[in-house]
Amino acid sequence: MQSPTPLDEEYTFEKGLIISSTDLKGIITYANRKFCEIAGYHKDELIGKNHNIIRHPDMPKVAFQGLWETLSKGEEWAGPVKNLRKDGKYYWVHTHITPVLSQEGVVMSYTAARRPVSTSEIDAITSVYHEMLTKEKNNAH
Repeated sequence: MQSPTPLDEEYTFEKGLIISSTDLKGIITYANRKFCEIAGYHKDELIGKNHNIIRHPDMPKVAFQGLWETLSKGEEWAGPVKNLRKDGKYYWVHTHITPVLSQEGVVMSYTAARRPVSTSEIDAITSVYHEMLTKEKNNAH
């Protein structure tokens, strides 16, 4: 029997709110202590890096494309996301991203708040993400 790889191991948390901010290109400009703890990185390893540093390979690109399209219009986006820790384990969060607007209504940056996700939320989205990922892989060939 093969032992599980870190990508097969879930890291769970029950309390706390992960907060981060990025610039318009997704470069992390702020990471709270809980983000560092859950993602397994030191703050200086996150600040200045693209937020996709925690992107899990099970997350379809098209899901993030929709996220960015929504945000670029100055609208909020929310949904479950599977992330990757530094040690290779994964964790699920319910993410709510808000564009930060200037007084003139121009998007300046983004702030994300993430909370633990429920099992029912994971169950509801897993097959959707799997289907998106399968289409991506089939279109790549």
